[in-house]
Amino acid sequence: MEMLCTLRSATEGQREALLKAPEHLEDFLDDEEDFGDTEGTRFLELDIGETWHGLQYLMTGSAWEGAAPLDFLVRGGEDVGHIPSDEGTARIFTPAQVKPLAAALQALSPNTLRSRFDAGKLQQLDIYPGLWDEPPDDADPLEELLSYFEELRRFVGQVAQRGHALLVHIG
Repeated sequence: MEMLCTLRSATEGQREALLKAPEHLEDFLDDEEDFGDTEGTRFLELDIGETWHGLQYLMTGSAWEGAAPLDFLVRGGEDVGHIPSDEGTARIFTPAQVKPLAAALQALSPNTLRSRFDAGKLQQLDIYPGLWDEPPDDADPLEELLSYFEELRRFVGQVAQRGHALLVHIG
């Protein structure tokens, strides 16, 4: 089963609604009409696919831990629950938690990420998806990760600028 990561902005009302009724998580993720939004603000969404674990490692130097707030792809926030249809989980970060995250991502140099990339080490640590030392002929895994990092940095910055919460779903 593929494990893909989607990040989505949420208004404070949506965040509270999800925490009160986590059974609506799948509806929130599938809803193109801004589930439960009474503020009329269009949501933001970013799909980073299978790169989430590689990004976690490059941002923190750890597969499953690391210092907050840069460990946000695998830890932190408040647990919203899981989605039975994909066995995924979701965590949500308050707007107050998103602001320092956006600042930390801005401060993180792509050169730091480059220096942490070692395909053999990622393979040894079983960093998902586990194809680091045998990438497809036409793909450069480091460049793909750096490209997704730039998208992630921009996205979290936009969420912070709007004063929204951030939902991280891996499933």
